[in-house]
Amino acid sequence: MEKRVKINLTLEDGTVYSGFSFGAQVPAAGEVVFSTAMTGYPESLTDPSCKGQILCLTFPIVGNCGAPADNDELSSIHVSGLIVSDYSFEFSHWNASGSLDSWLKQNNVPGIYGIDTRALTKRIREKGDMLGKIEPDGCSIEFFDTDKVNLVAEVSIASKKVYGTGKYRIVLVDCGVKHNMIKRLLGYDTTVIRVPWDYDFLKEDYDGLFLSNGPGNPKMCAATIENIKCALSDARPVFGACFGNQLLALASGADIFKLKHGHRSHNQPVLQVGTEKAYITSQNHSFTVDNETIGKEWEPYFININDKTNEGIKHKSLPFFSTQFLPEASGGPTDTDFLLEIFIDNIRKSVKH
Repeated sequence: MEKRVKINLTLEDGTVYSGFSFGAQVPAAGEVVFSTAMTGYPESLTDPSCKGQILCLTFPIVGNCGAPADNDELSSIHVSGLIVSDYSFEFSHWNASGSLDSWLKQNNVPGIYGIDTRALTKRIREKGDMLGKIEPDGCSIEFFDTDKVNLVAEVSIASKKVYGTGKYRIVLVDCGVKHNMIKRLLGYDTTVIRVPWDYDFLKEDYDGLFLSNGPGNPKMCAATIENIKCALSDARPVFGACFGNQLLALASGADIFKLKHGHRSHNQPVLQVGTEKAYITSQNHSFTVDNETIGKEWEPYFININDKTNEGIKHKSLPFFSTQFLPEASGGPTDTDFLLEIFIDNIRKSVKH
């Protein structure tokens, strides 16, 4: 039996939850959020969109699958801390190379278990996402407001990198892209030019523009928004996913706002506007587009069935569109994989002209 070390989770409203430590026994601060995903905790922990988050998983037991073998997608943990109801020190999985506990320690990330995650989730749902800090006995740390820093600059690539040698050249603006997104794009006849968040991609020779997922407040990315505004002056296809949806909206003149407790799960239902088609999607975001501010040349593409918030926009006549969810969905459902094909088809048509 593992020795249990006490550790506290303190919320900015003064609420304290006491539990036990696993992972690194270090303090951590960030925004406390919850995810209702039932599978795929390695993909959640390594998602750059989780930068600055103390993530509460609502699934009752975590750790029984261990930690995956190292690869490009699952190399670094981006969450600031992890909260679970019950942690399994025993693990068994064909792809496990070690325990979740040891993986967190390698990345200097603290975990806390033995608290009532149902009560914590209910509190967040009632009061909204709030700042929090994890503190082992004898350690302390100040609260950290993730909305006041540019988290994208911390997870974006440092310099341009090119993948593949395909016919169609896609500039991918890296705001914290998931590696599986690059792999999916390379599944077509493409060359992917991955550039930093503030890179002047307009000087590149490209056929299509992809705006990636990422963490934090998109208004911190003023340079990116200005570059996108310029890109919208011609008809080369644009596809924005997740964070990219908000960037495209801001560049088009629309506004965004912060959700009370965000969307974080693999089971968010969305409706394609003007149809009766609904899809299950994977999401991780705090901000969303304000439908009331969308310009006359634009329209909502998808709407969240649960809270009726925006889940994408599209231009009425030009090949520009975006979604508030990830069509590649690693891990999660693949219902909206067809959107990548639409993007590639838009590029093919554009190149022919």
